[in-house]
Amino acid sequence: MDTSTVNEMIAVPPGQVTLSDRRTQRSWQVDLAPYRLGAFPVTQALYAQVTGARPSSAEGDRLPVEGVSWWDAVRFCNALSRDEELPPAYVLHTDDEGVEGVEWDTAADGYRLPTEAEWEHACRAGTTGPRYGPLDDIAWYRGNSDERIHDVGGKQPNPWGLHDMLGNAWDWCWDVYDAEVYGTYRVLRGGGWFDEHWSCRASARRRSHPSYQVDDVGFRVARSAAP
Repeated sequence: MDTSTVNEMIAVPPGQVTLSDRRTQRSWQVDLAPYRLGAFPVTQALYAQVTGARPSSAEGDRLPVEGVSWWDAVRFCNALSRDEELPPAYVLHTDDEGVEGVEWDTAADGYRLPTEAEWEHACRAGTTGPRYGPLDDIAWYRGNSDERIHDVGGKQPNPWGLHDMLGNAWDWCWDVYDAEVYGTYRVLRGGGWFDEHWSCRASARRRSHPSYQVDDVGFRVARSAAP
């Protein structure tokens, strides 16, 4: 069976996660309600099925879609929601100067990007170390990737059944990274195929402008409501 267009969702239990930023030496706790997260990053086949587009630099149905901006990911979430007759999570609007904005309707049951707290809680899956297993067993990174992206699901999942949380492609998250310093830049999590081992950790944070499209950045989808 070809599972490249299957959007399997994993139920993630409630919990509390402590986030930290190495640059500012700041840490903060976040309480989380139950939610669901994609077992795999969105694949090129699923992205093409929903949007009709194939933006990635590498080609392969089971490869994570990459070369997608944060805005592309937000629009995909709404399109997937409409395909499944779910209320979209995002309200998009454009002001008089053509500047696009977005609001998250937290009451909607549609697909969305995970918050970075949700991402880290799901990545750790109850573990407390920097990773949920030996790096070579769970992730594609510079040390074993042959400097290329790989099909999703090729490494061991974490204890909650989530694949590729570390390595292969970074995941866009909903959050603004640091508005005072970086403006609208959004959070990236997880590390990618070209990163050294120290970037592939549950706590590692990266940032990018929401309009940038990079060949090691993709995303996975979340939903708020319980099944």
